[in-house]
This record gives sequence, C-alpha cells and structure tokens, in this order.
Amino acid sequence: MTVKTVVSGVLKVASAFPDPPFEMLRDGVAEGFDIALTQAICADLGLTWQSCRYDGENFNGIFDGLSDGAWDCVASGATITASRQEKADFCKPYLVSGQSLVCNIARTPSIKSIDDLRGQVIAVQQGNTSQPVVEKLKAEGKVADVRLYPYDGIGDMLDDLEAGKIAAVMKLAPVMRWFTRARPALRVVQEKITIEELGISVRRGNAALKEALDASQARLAVNGALDRLLKTWIGP
Repeated sequence: MTVKTVVSGVLKVASAFPDPPFEMLRDGVAEGFDIALTQAICADLGLTWQSCRYDGENFNGIFDGLSDGAWDCVASGATITASRQEKADFCKPYLVSGQSLVCNIARTPSIKSIDDLRGQVIAVQQGNTSQPVVEKLKAEGKVADVRLYPYDGIGDMLDDLEAGKIAAVMKLAPVMRWFTRARPALRVVQEKITIEELGISVRRGNAALKEALDASQARLAVNGALDRLLKTWIGP
C-alpha cells in the first residue's frame, strides 16, 4: 500500500494558530516550522499539502480530529505526552524543548524563576503542557492561583501580563522567545523548566502513514533540510 493510497494523495495537516515559530498566519497565509516541515514532507512523498486550522479553546481537542477523519495528522508544536498518546500515534520527535517563564521585568523585576512566584498569579493556555506544571505549583503553594486562557487567547494573556493583571506566563521557550521580541517589557526569565519532545502525530493505528512520515522526516534529516528548517524557524 502506498502513502497516496493511505491519504488519497492529499495530506490534511492540522495546526492551532497562532503559535509562532511553529505556525502563524501572515496576510492569511500559513507559515512557520510545522508548516514548512510538513510541506517538505509532502514534496518528498509526492502528496498535496492541505492546511486545516484548529479553533478549539482547549489545545488537546486537536487530537480528536484524527479519530473522526477531519485531518490526517497534527503538526502544531505538540509535545508527546502519555495522555495524548491515548488519542494519537506520534512520529519520531523533531525537537526537544521545554517550558519557559515570562515576566514583566518593568513591573516585577524580582521574579527570576518559578521559585519567586509565591503569592502571585500565573497564566497558561488551556490544554497546553504548561497547565499541569503550574497546577502542581499551585498545589504546592508556590503560586497563589492559575489563570487559564483559551488557546487562541495568547495575545490577550500577554497583554494582561504587560498590564500587570497577572505576574507570569508559562509556555514553550521557542514560542515565548518569538512573542517577547516585540514586547520589550516582557522577558523570558527562565527556560528548561521541563524537557519535552515534540512531534507530528497521526490517528492511532495508522501505521502506514506514521511509517511514511517517519521515513520522510529521516530523509530530510540526512540531506540537511530538517536542520535548515530548525535553524530558520527555531534558532540554534
């Protein structure tokens, strides 16, 4: 069975916007690391690339679209977790990253790490892998409260951080480095809070597609294309 038979010649790729540098829209056109990677994979496999936008408030809902056939794979800066593996089969990781802490250095210069958050409110996006991390901090009394924002509400979350309505935000480091470039009052003050592997996922049991994507990604790694994409979008 060929990969074209598995996906009928079109690979439907789901991403949650905005999540730069993994996926973003510029003048209505999708771009970013996941976009470029899956486009390169489609070119390698002789498939037509099709973008599918996930608009749910809880990021974890994106994996439901695999089982109901709304899309063929998820490429959205997604960390491989045990709970997500109950809904999806993940390809080999393309990046190892981790959670970072962003603070308003003008308003709260004393916050340098998660150890300085006692009595403060920290915010995350609903369904993000930062959520269980901050909920654990709250359970341990290391933060006063956790504020949840919808997945597409990252702009509002950062606006609130600038306005002093919350004390900190936690999210994967590449995303926070990207967003804080245009917000001089905000800074990534701590990285490597967690160590997480990120990868593309497919419907559980879809071994043929997973094997094809893994093989294509491996070829892109061998010919240097994957490394070039990582340097272009993620950084050194």
